[in-house]
Amino acid sequence: MSEILRVVLVGSTGLVGRCVMQQCIGRGDVRLTGISRREIRLPQGARMEMFVADPGKWGEVIEAVRPTALICALGSTWKKSGQDEDAFRAVDQQLVVNTARAARAAGVPRLVAVSSVGADPLSKNFYLKVKGEVETELTQLRFNRCDILRPGLLRGKRIDDPRGKEGLAQLAAPLTDLFMRGKMSVYRSIDANIVAAAALGLAGRRAAGRFTHDYDGILRAAREWDKLGT
Repeated sequence: MSEILRVVLVGSTGLVGRCVMQQCIGRGDVRLTGISRREIRLPQGARMEMFVADPGKWGEVIEAVRPTALICALGSTWKKSGQDEDAFRAVDQQLVVNTARAARAAGVPRLVAVSSVGADPLSKNFYLKVKGEVETELTQLRFNRCDILRPGLLRGKRIDDPRGKEGLAQLAAPLTDLFMRGKMSVYRSIDANIVAAAALGLAGRRAAGRFTHDYDGILRAAREWDKLGT
């Protein structure tokens, strides 16, 4: 990466989004700009711009910043949506796709989006079905490069977002991961910092195309980002 990577991040209040901000601390090879619907506390040591704006104005911010890549880490949960399908789709589908469309209209060449392992538009699981539909819509926007990350269970400390069952799953992950081999390895848990590093590493890739990254691919992309910082 011979020039400074200019990245716009949406979804900065979530686990992966916060890890993206942390990954950029002390890095002179990336200029990170965040866009959020509400004010947030930046990680200690972060040096970045943060715009607070209504989602309808996000396209204007993206156009003004003119980034090299958009990293989309937006996402809700079935519980936070009140177990309402329309409310869930409003964030995980409509907001994600509309933001990507705004970035594409502003001439942003690269998109990196965090999805989920098992995403499939034909899935009977509502969550995975929506994730699969979003992936399809994003790839149809024809960015010069589009990378979709499909992590399994995310490990990491969430801020103001307690998830009881997920917390228990994280505790059990070191054991359950041992049994996930071969084709099942894509379902292994993964540290959110690794996913964030992978997103940044992929944001810097110039080769055109549309790519999907499961567990092993995310690890490879994260190692690439780490090497760039040494």
